[in-house]
Amino acid sequence: MEMPSVFATSQLAHIIEEAMIYQCVCPAQVAQHIFSLRELYRYQYACSSARTEDFGVHARIMESVQRTHAEMEQCLSDVLIAEGWDIATLCMPEGLRQLRDDLLAE
Repeated sequence: MEMPSVFATSQLAHIIEEAMIYQCVCPAQVAQHIFSLRELYRYQYACSSARTEDFGVHARIMESVQRTHAEMEQCLSDVLIAEGWDIATLCMPEGLRQLRDDLLAE
């Protein structure tokens, strides 16, 4: 069972790659945490499906993960917009690339 998602796994991977290449780690960190939340959700779902006596533990964790996941996806969207990323291609803006190049040239 998958959670509702704004960003596809491939898009998150692209954001991480783009951010790491140009040393703009904040979007990559948020994307990585979204990956982790998805993995936690999948684990809890599988565990709850395999065990009949979970005392509501897995359901509670999954509920919290879903809320956190939605918030982190909104956060990532807000960060990308604030930094001027191209939302259609998920490419970092030229200004951030130039900033990185300028810092490396010093």
